Amino acid sequence: MQRRCGVQGLAVVGLFSLFCGTARADGLADLTAALVRLQGQMPIKAQVESKTWRREGEGKAAEEDSGQAMVAVEGGPAGLQVLYGKDLLAKVEAEQRAKVKDPKVKTPTGFALGEMKATELRSMVSAADALSREIDEAVFSGEKLDSYKGKPARLLSFTLSLDKVSEKDRKYVKKFEGGIEVWLAADGTPLASHFHFDVSGRAFVVVSFTQKTDETRQYGVSGDRLLLLRKESRNTTSGAGEKVDSKIVKTLQLQS
Repeated sequence: MQRRCGVQGLAVVGLFSLFCGTARADGLADLTAALVRLQGQMPIKAQVESKTWRREGEGKAAEEDSGQAMVAVEGGPAGLQVLYGKDLLAKVEAEQRAKVKDPKVKTPTGFALGEMKATELRSMVSAADALSREIDEAVFSGEKLDSYKGKPARLLSFTLSLDKVSEKDRKYVKKFEGGIEVWLAADGTPLASHFHFDVSGRAFVVVSFTQKTDETRQYGVSGDRLLLLRKESRNTTSGAGEKVDSKIVKTLQLQS
């Protein structure tokens, strides 16, 4: 009888270990499947808005700049098309003309429009590829039950490596910490993610530097597309007596 109980106990422990291992792996498998499923081939029309803020320096000597720009995008099997409105182009032209007369003049609209590169716009209307690349470059570190906007969700955690720093700059890095967290719905669809890293070091013996990046994202689904509905990026860099803080918020609104 004791031997039978021992065998049953081992079987229970084995099943428990198997279940726990499967549970830990399920979230990553579900996320991977969802990203494949939501590659996005159906046509889409949307407006993407960029709001930017930047402060250079500290105290009374600090200089601030902010801007706003909006473009229309259309995505489909043929690719991505971007429409720059007449009013937007007129503002950019006016800023450029003013800068010719005075190099110190700020160009807030051009600054905001500069954050609407093709790769950025594509990641808004086809978010699955961008998120897939990020987690491929990271190391899966765990899964737990959590909540998002008051509803149950699964939270996956990933650790970033020093590979996020360009190869030529790695020799100067003394400290690096980074990670990605992804909140999933029951079927593995991404609801939100958080990307962050903190790097510091010393270059040319006497020049210390730090850089901190914190980015939150909110996702949505339209047909077979994973959309990036909102992305807020905060970045702080300092070195050689200079400090720059910036905040960039991009939002996407579907159009009929």
